[in-house]
Amino acid sequence: MKPSIEDFTQDELKDIIKPSFRVKQIYNWIYHKYVDSFDDMKNLPKAMKEDLKSRYSINPLEQILVQDSSDGSRKYLFRLHDGHTVEAVLLLMKKERFHEDGGVKHQAKYTVCISSQVGCKVGCAFCLTAKGGFIRNLSAGEIVSQILMIKKDNSIDANRKLNIVYMGMGEPLDNFDNMVKSIKIFSDSDGMDISPHRQTISTSGLSSKIARLGKLDLGINLAISLHAVDDELRERLMPINKAYNIQSIIDVVKEFPINSRKRVMFEYLVMKDLNDDLASAKKLLKILDGIKAKVNLIYFNPYENTEFKRPSKTDMDKFQEYLTSRGLHCTIRESKGLDISAACGQLREQNK
Repeated sequence: MKPSIEDFTQDELKDIIKPSFRVKQIYNWIYHKYVDSFDDMKNLPKAMKEDLKSRYSINPLEQILVQDSSDGSRKYLFRLHDGHTVEAVLLLMKKERFHEDGGVKHQAKYTVCISSQVGCKVGCAFCLTAKGGFIRNLSAGEIVSQILMIKKDNSIDANRKLNIVYMGMGEPLDNFDNMVKSIKIFSDSDGMDISPHRQTISTSGLSSKIARLGKLDLGINLAISLHAVDDELRERLMPINKAYNIQSIIDVVKEFPINSRKRVMFEYLVMKDLNDDLASAKKLLKILDGIKAKVNLIYFNPYENTEFKRPSKTDMDKFQEYLTSRGLHCTIRESKGLDISAACGQLREQNK
């Protein structure tokens, strides 16, 4: 199997492709013009195109299914070279607005949730991805190509910025090196030019790897999947808590380099009669004391045969109000894609 050209940073390609100025041209064809073939790279010499074809593949994903939601979100299922599949989701955060004369007043704003692994090792009790176990890590090119294919499929111009969240299938910090490389490829000014401050790593809380990521000081945002306010419940929901308990996560987050205008995000998946009461809200406030934090309350997205239930709007509002009234920045994430296979791993599970 030939490596994908999208697996490489510009610096890596400059070491193997001569003259090196051709690398910028190749990047332009891939990331600005969305070509799927080396033959389409018109300003490259024929011999170079033949050489590239012999050594590299281009575009390692095949789009096999798209589901459209009434709220504008789109869920993608991609097939990899070995037949395995991964999901990604395009979320429409703000619709395009027009002036009376037809000119664009505000462009649409997008966030894309991307996968980093086929399956997942973490084994969270509420997560459908975990049901299939862990199969393998994605290469940097397989991560990068999710954004590339979604931009192309939705005619999103190369110069249009969007936000990336490593919150699809898999634990990104478990695929550390390829995740870091993809961050660098995304942010390359000759490529997609998606700044690290538009990229968010969502992790189940691998404390040692959060510390390792912090030392790289890449400028990315950090989101911690907390979901519980005591170790007993968190171990039930997230077995990884036995290795990385709540206190270990809090300690390392306090040392993580965050832009002065940003906050560390704490994702809190709210499940009815489990972690949706005010006693939990009080404990959460205490846990996050001293951290420049933002809490994102998330409605549990139900799927077939799950034991967990979606909380009521009343309880969600009370939880948010308690935290907000005491100075903790807290939002309720608007559920998207409820009319399609919205739960992570659901589309893949249905199409095995």
